[in-house]
Amino acid sequence: MLGFSRPQAAGFVLMLVAIAVSPFILYPVFLMKVLCVALFACAFNLLIGYVGLMSFGHAAFYGMGGYLTAHAAKEWGVTPELAILCGGLVGALQGLLFSWLAIRRQGLYFAMITLALAQMVYFFCLEAPFTGGENGIQQVPRGNLFGLISLGPDMNMYWTVAGIFIIGFLLLHRVVYSPFGQVLKAIRENEPRATSLGYRTDDYKQIAFILSATLAGVAGGTKALVFGIATLTDVNFTTSGDVVLITLVGGLGTIFGPVIGALIVVSMENYLAQFGSWVTVTQGAIFVVCVLLFRRGVIGELGGWLKLSL
Repeated sequence: MLGFSRPQAAGFVLMLVAIAVSPFILYPVFLMKVLCVALFACAFNLLIGYVGLMSFGHAAFYGMGGYLTAHAAKEWGVTPELAILCGGLVGALQGLLFSWLAIRRQGLYFAMITLALAQMVYFFCLEAPFTGGENGIQQVPRGNLFGLISLGPDMNMYWTVAGIFIIGFLLLHRVVYSPFGQVLKAIRENEPRATSLGYRTDDYKQIAFILSATLAGVAGGTKALVFGIATLTDVNFTTSGDVVLITLVGGLGTIFGPVIGALIVVSMENYLAQFGSWVTVTQGAIFVVCVLLFRRGVIGELGGWLKLSL
C-alpha cells in the first residue's frame, strides 16, 4: 500500500478514519489547526529526524508562507489553491537561501545561523508595508476552490485542509522511504562515511532543507486561509521552538510522531486555556512528564514496545 509497511498501513488507515469521522464530533476549526500544525511538524521532522539537522528557523517559512498566501488571496484576488502555492513557493525560495548560507555548518553553528536568519525575517515582517506590521493581514477571504467550491463553510474548508495534509504526508513518506531518503539517513548516522562512498552530502541536505521549507510554507499558508489572518505570531522564534517540542513529544524520526505531537500540543493549548497564566506552567509540567516517560516520543516508545517501525 503506497510503500507502507503493514504497521504503517494500519496506522495510515486509522489516521484516515480519524480525519473522516472527527469533524462530526469535534469543532472543525480546531481540527484544521491540528492538521496545519501536523503538516508543519512533519516537514520539520524530515530535517531533524531523517537528516539530523536542528533548525531553529522554521517559523520563517511557516510565517512567510502565511503572509504571502494571505496577501495573494486578499490583494491579488487569486483562488485559494494558487494562494497556498504562493506560500509554498516563498518557503522554497527562503529554504534555498537559508540552506545556501547554513548547510555547510553543523550542530550548534547550523542551528544558530537558521535562528539568526529567521529573526531577520521576523523584523522584515514587522516593518514591511504589505504585512500590516503588528496588525498583520486581516480579513483574508477563503475564496472558492478552483473557482467553483466556496470554502466559506467550515466543512468545505476542512476537507480541503485534510486533502492538503494527506498529500503532504504521503509525499514525505515517499521521500523518506525512497533511495534518496536512505541516503539522508546515512548522512544522519555517519556523514563522513556517506561522503567517502561518493555521495555529495551537502546537495542531499540542501534538497531536504528546501523540501522541508516548502511544505512548512504550504502549512502556514493553509493556516492563514483557515483563520483569515496572518500575524507575527507564526513568524516569531517561539513558533520554531514549538515545532521542535511537537516533534520531540510525538517521536523524532517517526512518520506518525509529528501528527500525534501536534494533536497533543494543540489540544493542550485549546483545552487548558481556561487556566489563564497557568497554561504555560501546566504545559511545562506535562512536557517534563512526557520526556521522562517517553524518551523516544509517544510513537517512538509505542513502536519500541510493539517492535514495529511507525
